Amino acid sequence: MPYTPSGFFCDRLIRERERRDGEGSLSKPLRFSGQDFTILKQEYIQKKSLFEDDTFPASVESLGYKELGHKSNKVKNIVWKRPKDISDNPQFIVGGASRTDICQGDLGDCWLLAAIASLTLNEKLLYRVVPQDQSFSDNYAGIFHFQFWRYGDWVDVVIDDRIPTFNGQLVFTKSAERNEFWSALLEKAYAKLHGSYEALKGGNTTEAMEDFTGGVTEFYELKEAPKELYKIMNKALERGSLMGCSIDSLVPARFETRTATGLVKGHAYSVTAVEECKPSQHKDSKVRLVRLRNPWGQVEWNGPWSDNSKEWTTIPKAEKEKLQHQNAEDGEFWMSFEDFKKNYTKIEICNLTPDALEDDKIHKWTVSVNEGRWVRGCSAGGCRNYPDTFWTNPQYRLRLLEEDDDPEDNEMACSFVVALMQKNRRKERKMGANLFTIGFAIYEVPKEMHGNKQHMQKEFFLFNSSKARCKSYINLREVTQRFRLSPGEYVIVPSTYEPHQEGEFILRVFSEKRNTSEEIENRIEADHPVPAPASAGEESEEDQQFRTIFQQIAGDEMEISANELKNVLNRVVSKHKEMNTEGFSLESCRSMIALMDMDGTGRLNLQEFRHLWNKIKQWQGIFKHYDSEQTGSVNSYEMRNAVNDAVIRFVSHSGFRLNNQLYDIITMRYANENMNIDFDSFVSCLVRLEGMFRAFQAFDQDGDGTIRLSVLEWLQLTMYA
Repeated sequence: MPYTPSGFFCDRLIRERERRDGEGSLSKPLRFSGQDFTILKQEYIQKKSLFEDDTFPASVESLGYKELGHKSNKVKNIVWKRPKDISDNPQFIVGGASRTDICQGDLGDCWLLAAIASLTLNEKLLYRVVPQDQSFSDNYAGIFHFQFWRYGDWVDVVIDDRIPTFNGQLVFTKSAERNEFWSALLEKAYAKLHGSYEALKGGNTTEAMEDFTGGVTEFYELKEAPKELYKIMNKALERGSLMGCSIDSLVPARFETRTATGLVKGHAYSVTAVEECKPSQHKDSKVRLVRLRNPWGQVEWNGPWSDNSKEWTTIPKAEKEKLQHQNAEDGEFWMSFEDFKKNYTKIEICNLTPDALEDDKIHKWTVSVNEGRWVRGCSAGGCRNYPDTFWTNPQYRLRLLEEDDDPEDNEMACSFVVALMQKNRRKERKMGANLFTIGFAIYEVPKEMHGNKQHMQKEFFLFNSSKARCKSYINLREVTQRFRLSPGEYVIVPSTYEPHQEGEFILRVFSEKRNTSEEIENRIEADHPVPAPASAGEESEEDQQFRTIFQQIAGDEMEISANELKNVLNRVVSKHKEMNTEGFSLESCRSMIALMDMDGTGRLNLQEFRHLWNKIKQWQGIFKHYDSEQTGSVNSYEMRNAVNDAVIRFVSHSGFRLNNQLYDIITMRYANENMNIDFDSFVSCLVRLEGMFRAFQAFDQDGDGTIRLSVLEWLQLTMYA
């Protein structure tokens, strides 16, 4: 979906300021929708009334937009009720939160519920997401809150406790205990985070796992699983990692269909334990077991080691108790590790940090986080298959500074994990958004380029192959992969598979040892000659020509207005066919006068006009360089280099350069529907940039690169420029 500078970019600036103030951390989470739980709860306690959340109302809008939207018959009989109206003795948590508290309702969010079930295995993690100091008795005001990790920040989500019901029963997630409501309220808070309940339909368990922990997920295809997978799973659970698994269904129509063994295809399961036991007939060997849970709260595996299988008669009672074996239709069951590998397709492990699960050492990993976006016509270049635009994608310089500490490994290498996550696609589903197919490539930076922050140009990628890359481009929210490379400098290029696809992303790099990663701004030096203005005292034939035209239009006053400037410029450029332009718009001419009018008359005299004409000729030289096919326009992907060349002319002495966010804004503001920019728009852009820069310098009295403005001064500055 398209973004506007006043929307996305203002939000981004505000978020960056909040982070500088320490907000977004676990101890100081951001307030989702600007709601402060403590203040709101106190307010409603004093008012002796129950909170009603107008940002996520008890209405169809909160249920959904299509299958649960206004036109759906499913929502006609849904009634929103508070737990006190559903149960005589509502409790937030009964006897401690456990995996049996999660039973799926009529919403296809098994992926979320499988993650919640895994979350209950780690109390520290659980009560970070589900704050404990909440109840339906002490200071009850109908208000609850939950905390989630959201693209690099922790956010606190406030909700009221009105939940969708049908015939007095909860429609969506429910607990096995009829009077327990923490899981239903957690689901509601997660639905609010994504805009509606329907937005939660269908997904990947890893999404919720990461939103509960801020961790990073690695996938294992069980057909290609490493030999030590059982050990990896065991160590993951010991370290508090969350695990989920599923069976792929090649036919979409057969999603969530039961097999003869009781397992369900296209359905998410939680992995809740791995253990070993020693049956009596296996004197010298142990059987490796895996415990799983179906979030439906029913429908279980019926093969070996299932609840009623004969295998349980072969182990002692104490062994059964250790394994917490129960013969109950609660959705939880055991199976052998070998059967697990045969029947399931993939397993997902969400590590709180990507601790190396392959060995017995405990590692502390460092993480760097970068936010970015792909902008159509500017920085949405697509994958390597599109060499003309691939180089325009955002680029991140990675510096691997220290090799791993491993005395048994003679190779000097640095281990790191790259995780590329696309943002907000689930929330934007109601507007037609789907997950993009995304991936990334890693290139080694030549030694002679170490230390500079130059945006790699097209030629670099044409003549250099990637050093590493993700296994495949895929339409998941996040693509993650582990690498080992020699210490040095690298460039990570994240992209969508197809070019021109617009969206936001977050790029995280985890490493065992010290690393740094940062976005590279588009900074290049001009590599072609630019026409110089005529020397003072000389008057060329061209000068005489436009002096005559200027006098004819300006008359005795020898000053021209914006309308008159338009006439002068368009008559002059009409005599210069090499400019390949249809002329200048009135708006462009108004901006030119604002830039060049030194005496504040709102008009230009001959000297000011001559100065302007010299600038236009310089800009024309740059424009022609990038308009290689002489079409009269520049491709928006090349626009960044053309603008950069021009900006160097008027701010080179200050070391100032535009950043990638400004290039994004320029493209959205000046490119046409075909992602091209004509000469008039190019000049308008440069006039505005130079005007804003001059105005800023006028206010920056100390020369420290910062200014303080009142609202009126700010409005005057922006309106003038």
